[in-house]
Amino acid sequence: MSSLRIQVGEHAKLTRTVSAADVEAFAEITGDRNPVHLDATFAATTRFGRPIAHGMLCGGLISAVLGTRLPGPGAVYLQQTMQFKAPTFIGDTVTVLVTVIAVREDKPIVTMRTECRNQDGALLVEGEAVLLVPVAAP
Repeated sequence: MSSLRIQVGEHAKLTRTVSAADVEAFAEITGDRNPVHLDATFAATTRFGRPIAHGMLCGGLISAVLGTRLPGPGAVYLQQTMQFKAPTFIGDTVTVLVTVIAVREDKPIVTMRTECRNQDGALLVEGEAVLLVPVAAP
């Protein structure tokens, strides 16, 4: 039997408004300076009509929830899938929700459903994360 204190159904959230400074900082850190993110004139010619945040910025917000809230400090990614359903625009307020959907009985591994939604409830990103988690003391 698993010694993990994490249960199926547990969940955690994080909400953040994406700013132009966030997008610029992400571009600087990663080197991804695709003009669809940074150049309003260029972005106006795309299907989005305006700059969009990097999809992996939402991925970073998911990582923040997993590493600080649930499962929390000490958790390490083994896998993350993401399906990008809609763009995240500068000024969107993104809510990340992670929910435990499986706990391995033989190893300290959990699977989490991950999703990001904007202020209107539109699904931006969905996927699953598999994490190695610290074992609780008996």
